[in-house]
Amino acid sequence: MHLDRLMSLLEIVAVAGRPVSVAEVQKATNLPKPTCYRLIQSLLEQRLLDQPGEAGKYVVGERMIRIALLGKSDVDVRKCAAPLLKAATAQFNETVFLSRFRDSKVEIIHVATPNDPARAFIHPGLGVRPMHACSCSKAIAAFAEPEFQDSIVSCSMKQYTEHTKTTESELRAEFAQIVARGFADCDQEIDLGIASVAAPITIGNIGATFSVGAVGPIRRFGKEYRNEIGEKLIDLAGKISGAIQLCNVAEV
Repeated sequence: MHLDRLMSLLEIVAVAGRPVSVAEVQKATNLPKPTCYRLIQSLLEQRLLDQPGEAGKYVVGERMIRIALLGKSDVDVRKCAAPLLKAATAQFNETVFLSRFRDSKVEIIHVATPNDPARAFIHPGLGVRPMHACSCSKAIAAFAEPEFQDSIVSCSMKQYTEHTKTTESELRAEFAQIVARGFADCDQEIDLGIASVAAPITIGNIGATFSVGAVGPIRRFGKEYRNEIGEKLIDLAGKISGAIQLCNVAEV
């Protein structure tokens, strides 16, 4: 019975899709007010509910979001993000891609390419990317815990081209720059003639779990152009985060 009540309360908050008060929970459940407070306190202690800043109001918590996200397949994530990626591809007229962080690796899981038949574009491929040399990986790593960053810089870093950063000092300096401006870039660090830029996608309070990027030939993707697209990707990352969290809440 206690578990049933906890789950019912979680469902009410999740379906609301906004901060919910104790009075609203009580009205929806018909439970006594002290019982509602007690259940909410239990959920807060387990981080299944959070208080977003509004006094006496609650939302689905970090831990609940993490649980839902861990169970979400790449197919589910792509369904949430694909319309936004397609729209961005049309806006930029460049390849846009979505990457995911799991098992200490970053993988590209979805790619959207321009429809313009006269436009030369780059397809980055799918799968795991190096943590030290790809914009999609660096965008996530820069916002990761210090211990994870230490594991990256302490490993042997492969030099793919003369532009690849392979020293701890170079990579730590780049991480700091990424945090300051909000996006990462890759200037021919994996393949000559190819550059990319990516912004982290933060889900709730659990950090940068995804990133969204754009890639193209260096003749178009100069520094100024990468900065321009990087700013737009920051905005796109926020929209994708919202779409993924909405899907999570709907399925909780």
